[in-house]
Amino acid sequence: MTNEAILIGEIFGTAILILLGNGVVANVVLNKSKAQDSGWIVITTGWALAVSMAVFITGWISGAHLNPAVTVALYVSGAVSAAQIPYYFAGEFIGAFIGAALVLLYFYPHFLETEDKDLKLACFSTGPAIPNIVFNFISEFIGTAMLCIGVLGIFHANNGLVGGVGPIAVGLLVFSIGLSLGGTTGYAINPARDLSPRLVHFLLPVPNKRDSDWSYAWIPVVAPLLGGAFGAWLFNVLMSSIK
Repeated sequence: MTNEAILIGEIFGTAILILLGNGVVANVVLNKSKAQDSGWIVITTGWALAVSMAVFITGWISGAHLNPAVTVALYVSGAVSAAQIPYYFAGEFIGAFIGAALVLLYFYPHFLETEDKDLKLACFSTGPAIPNIVFNFISEFIGTAMLCIGVLGIFHANNGLVGGVGPIAVGLLVFSIGLSLGGTTGYAINPARDLSPRLVHFLLPVPNKRDSDWSYAWIPVVAPLLGGAFGAWLFNVLMSSIK
């Protein structure tokens, strides 16, 4: 796999992920959308399908990490070299920015019709239901650790149960995390998914927007990176104990 393929695959895949993932949030929360108020189950389902589709479409190009925390986890596990990390990260953050910009373009008339500035921000980035730095950090850390443990287990060489349905299994994993753990912080579990769309909200002309909540923004970046590394370390320890 060349570095160029990594960059292109991650840009394309992460843009798809964010277009469909943040798109379902916009579809549910913005005024005059036909899906308005359809709820949390629709959002979690949309995100799960977004992950599956992005992995199906671009997994053959770059492996479809689509998430710097997953890249870190695979680096800790020895599946990614240090030299590849900048290409994965660049593709993920650029792709997430493009995807979020497309969400703004696609739903622009509905942004104009929506007065609630918090809902507009929610179409781009996550935020806590109960602001608490320690517990918000713990939520994102544990959620991302679970994600990365799941990814490593699903695609482990000895897992003969998955085969070609790996992308579906990863989507179900994200669905499970969203349903079970997502209500505290909105389960960013992906630094690119949160930071790049937050930059779109900050830089581009979102109608009548609020501030981009930069005081919280470090949590869905730092906690997932550390959670991904921890999840990979824990998975590797467990695997080494059963060899």
